[in-house]
Amino acid sequence: MSKKFLTDVIVKSTEMPANAAGKLAADIIAAIKTEIVATGRFTIPDFGAFAVRETAKRTAMNPRTGEKVQVKAGATVKFKASPALKESALAGMKKAKRKAAKA
Repeated sequence: MSKKFLTDVIVKSTEMPANAAGKLAADIIAAIKTEIVATGRFTIPDFGAFAVRETAKRTAMNPRTGEKVQVKAGATVKFKASPALKESALAGMKKAKRKAAKA
């Protein structure tokens, strides 16, 4: 999903001017970032949850040289899909397979 996608959806559903919809999409993204930084978690009902996870210090290998490299500990944002989203995705996948089988 991109900011342009969000802007297009807002324009279609509200008939808002594109520049105002773009600002709204940017504000929504900024609000999500702020909430993740403040609480470490952001949930959208019937979609899923974003959560901050710490990553441990580890040793990795440079694929070009084969040299071992130390990677610092850090943090990343993980996404966990809601059961409703998983069901929708599965239904869409089954529908696509049926459509492909008919062709």
